[in-house]
Amino acid sequence: MLRITELRLPLDHPEPALRAAIVARLGIPDDQLTGFTVFKRGYDARKKTAIVLSYTVDCELVDEAPVRARLAADSHVRPSPDTRYRHLAHAPADFFAAGRPRPVVVGFGPCGLFAALVLAQMGLHPLVLERGRAVRQRTKDTWGLWRQGVLDAESNVQFGEGGAGTFSDGKLWSQISDPRHLTRKVLTEFVQAGAPDEILYVSKPHIGTFRLVSMIEKMRAQIESLGGEIRFEARVTDLHIEDGAVRGLALASGELIDAQHVVLALGHSARDTFTMLHGRGVYMEAKPFSIGVRIEHPQGLIDRARFGPSAGHPLLGAADYKLVHHAKNGRSVYSFCMCPGGTVVAATSEAERVVTNGMSQYSRNERNANAGIVVGINPQDYRQDGLSEGPVSPLDGMAFQRFWESRAFELGGGGYRAPGQLLADFVKRQPSVALGNVEPSYKPGVTLTDLTGRAGPPALPAYVTAAMREALPAFERQIPGFAMPDAVLTGVETRTSSPLRITRGRDYQSLNVRGLYPAGEGAGYAGGIMSAGVDGIEAAEAVATQMLGLVPA
Repeated sequence: MLRITELRLPLDHPEPALRAAIVARLGIPDDQLTGFTVFKRGYDARKKTAIVLSYTVDCELVDEAPVRARLAADSHVRPSPDTRYRHLAHAPADFFAAGRPRPVVVGFGPCGLFAALVLAQMGLHPLVLERGRAVRQRTKDTWGLWRQGVLDAESNVQFGEGGAGTFSDGKLWSQISDPRHLTRKVLTEFVQAGAPDEILYVSKPHIGTFRLVSMIEKMRAQIESLGGEIRFEARVTDLHIEDGAVRGLALASGELIDAQHVVLALGHSARDTFTMLHGRGVYMEAKPFSIGVRIEHPQGLIDRARFGPSAGHPLLGAADYKLVHHAKNGRSVYSFCMCPGGTVVAATSEAERVVTNGMSQYSRNERNANAGIVVGINPQDYRQDGLSEGPVSPLDGMAFQRFWESRAFELGGGGYRAPGQLLADFVKRQPSVALGNVEPSYKPGVTLTDLTGRAGPPALPAYVTAAMREALPAFERQIPGFAMPDAVLTGVETRTSSPLRITRGRDYQSLNVRGLYPAGEGAGYAGGIMSAGVDGIEAAEAVATQMLGLVPA
């Protein structure tokens, strides 16, 4: 097949226009085009009064060779790549007959889910240990925090089947390099589990929480049907290392599990597990991350600013944005995890701490748009020993996060209410006393205060709030209305990524513990559902390479 890229058509083009454009682009009679598939559809909204759709299509022709020869110099017409996924191998039926330990996957978020799925598809019967609960019970527990202010420390936005990505916008795109088309494997598995087919071709696919729940259950059933086992409420409390290699795991129940190949798919909030691994000498490093707040605007304002008279068009959906500003104090301020038509959610996993995140359903039809407005920090910012140089403890970032999460709980007045402030008051550094036209969506509720610290304890470090105050007017120049006075800022967003990296080599194994495969967000190697899923696939392949004695690629 041939692939055509950047085939541009008006937003409201009639259906036959796409075929006509393909035929014209290739310079062939219509009867020479036997079929075509839309591989990707995006849009160009730089000119709001004339938004265009941009297609990537794969075409089947009666005779492809002369067209390829004639268009050999055209960079937008090329042979279609083979995006099919091929497993490295399949274990023989008697592979475990001698009693060798199964591979173990710790954590069942996107990374652990795809690691377990690929291991199961290769006949390696993985054992999954997930500290939280199955996704439907976990959903009930999470609603308990949002509606009643009751936190279950083992079953919440961070812990449980599906991981933190279950309570998010369900974004399924990434900017990672993907020469093997592993993102296509992730999308295809999701479609087979019940996701809409459109995630295969829209430029910024998403699913949303409610759809993710049933999809994850179907993928779990597939893993189990292939010989895998998933255990919930199975928290790993210790790691047995002998002669520099993994030999087993201990659970909170007291059970000991033999293990020689362990994929660590922990997620970025498994702080007790990070502490245990550090205590066992597993090599890890402090890394940069970002902190800030969630900002909410009316979704209609963002739609009009981005799409002009085409706002509300069904092919465009709810508008998103991506913003960045380099502040005078040297800090980068940027939008993070933007959720069109969504809500701000309580995302803590520890008692008496407040953490915010964003979430959307598939429909994206809630009244507000929200996004993190966060500022980059580095290990020197959060080191706890008071020194100005030398290595920073990998655990210092967690201590820093906890401090500001506890401060947010205090400023919110308890009950997991979050501190908030109107944008105009934040810029002027004065307390907010009443809401305007934007009703904050965060539950259990928002307590208006002064996040900047001028009228009391600050919600964030001064260099963070200073950079944000400078950035907000700059963002107004990119999106008219962004700096509306009664937009609401809700604090705090501290878990944008893992505060540490469990460093690994090219074979995906820990630098100093053989058989330990750190992967995904918690290990510092992914950010979001898609990249975590891809990292899980590659970690599973690394395990299979070792277990089956394959030659590494």
